[in-house]
Amino acid sequence: MKPRFIFIHGNQALSWDFAFAKWLKKELLDLGFEVVFETFPDSIIARREYWFEFMEDYLKVGEKDVIIGWSTGAVAAMKYAETHKINSSILISPYYTDLNDDLERQAGYLDTPWEWEKIKNNQGKISVICTDDDPYISQEEFEFVARKLSASKILVAGEKHFLESKEVPELLEYIKANY
Repeated sequence: MKPRFIFIHGNQALSWDFAFAKWLKKELLDLGFEVVFETFPDSIIARREYWFEFMEDYLKVGEKDVIIGWSTGAVAAMKYAETHKINSSILISPYYTDLNDDLERQAGYLDTPWEWEKIKNNQGKISVICTDDDPYISQEEFEFVARKLSASKILVAGEKHFLESKEVPELLEYIKANY
């Protein structure tokens, strides 16, 4: 049985459908996957309390689901997996600190210590996809997350934070090879 893919955008998003997201949704649908691409509530600050309620009660994210989390969405995916079983996660531009950013502090994901073993044990595959020139997140953040989660890592050249990317072929190739 094919998994369902759930896309979680980052904070400061007015809508889910910017950058590469529309392309990814179409590609996943063409491959025959069930997908969920929606704008999460409280999309500017991305507070944990609203996003987890949305994931639990509305989307019913569970063991058959692959979460594709981008930026704050990747942090939400990791924190969600601390207490929920999921199929797997694809973490695009993840981080584990507040990046010295007020919105990240307000979101509430970093209010509790990271439980890396629980994140790993509550899912199968974990991958980190990042750029070599991200203007917001250091390579050390990516390396730390990948190491703590024993995640496969895909480094993409020259795409900044993927904000201007219309396609991410490396992401699609990873999905085709693993699902």
